[in-house]
This record gives sequence, C-alpha cells and structure tokens, in this order.
Amino acid sequence: MTGRRTAIAAGALLALVALTGCAAPTPTEVTVGESPHAPTTTTRAPRLVDESDRPLVAFDPCLDIPAHVLTTAGYDPETEDEADFAATHYTMLGCSYKGTLRIPGVLARYGLTVMSANFTFEEEQQKATGNGDDIVPTEIAGRRALLKTNSSLPYSCGMSVETSYGVIIFARIHFRDSSASLPESQWCVGLEDTVGRIVAVLDDFESTSR
Repeated sequence: MTGRRTAIAAGALLALVALTGCAAPTPTEVTVGESPHAPTTTTRAPRLVDESDRPLVAFDPCLDIPAHVLTTAGYDPETEDEADFAATHYTMLGCSYKGTLRIPGVLARYGLTVMSANFTFEEEQQKATGNGDDIVPTEIAGRRALLKTNSSLPYSCGMSVETSYGVIIFARIHFRDSSASLPESQWCVGLEDTVGRIVAVLDDFESTSR
C-alpha cells in the first residue's frame, strides 16, 4: 500500500510540475522591502476531478487516513482498495478496507468503504431517501450526519457526514460465520466509533487546509 500511495503522490506532484512549467527556476533580483524567503503554499491536485463547478474533493480517504487510525478502528491498511467513482457532474474518491476482527460462529469478516464526495449533504439525504434507506439524523463531532440502514441490504450500515466541500460517506457490511441471523439492531454497532476516529482526522485536515 505504501508503494502505491507513494506512486499516487508522485503522480500528483508531476501534475503540479506540469501546471507550473518544467523549466528550472532562475535567480531573480529582490526589491527593497521584499523578503527573499517569502512563504509559498501548494495545493495537492485531486486524483479525480469532474466537469462541474462543485468544490474540489479535498479529503482523499486513500491518502489522508493514517494507517494507525484504521488499525485502531479494526481494519487492515494493507488491504486498501480504491473505490473511486468518476462522473462528469460530481467526484467521489474512495477506498475500501477489510476488517481484522473475527468472532467464530458469528462474524466471518467485514469491510468498510469510505467515500469522499463533493455533492451537498442535502443531495446525499435525498439520494438516501430515494434508495429507500431508513435514516436517523444525528451528529458527529458537531457535524450533521445520517445513520442509514436498508432492509434490502441486510447486515449493512452506513453513515454520511457533512464536510466543508460536500460529504464523506461510510458503508460497512458484515459477513456472518454461521446461519444465525444478526438482528437489525446490531448492524450498526461500532460504526459510529470508527466514523468518529476518521472524522477527527478530517477535522485536523480541514483546519490546516483553510
């Protein structure tokens, strides 16, 4: 995973170099009152962009969620798999991870997908309603959020959280280790804790990106 992330970061850097020109910088005279070491700021180019006028997707789950956060939440960072969705009118950057917890006779495996998108919280709410999801409005770290289940998708639970550029969407699914049913009341157990850990990273990211 580290090699792939390094390759992605290198690709983004090359894109920025292409935008700013390939010629090496040349010395320039410094005028009176001008600092020769004025600070510069750079913005990472997103891996995907759309053709709309929506905000760029600033938080990339594949690049911005630290490995130790995933490990603490019960997921293996080495299983990372890109789950992007390219469209002309919005962008979704995503990654999926496999869980590390096993409960013999109850839980065989589980997975988490994190999608970062630049459509609005209201649009996400309308989409969830149109999908027939059972929605519970809630809050995570002072942000508007939706807890989502759907009887047609048993053993799954989702949560959507508002961001400065759109929403970040979490989808978790359990795969049972037995024929015993898992009550719907258990489908979302633990997801809020996972979301809270990643939203804490998002909080720091947005505060330093402003």
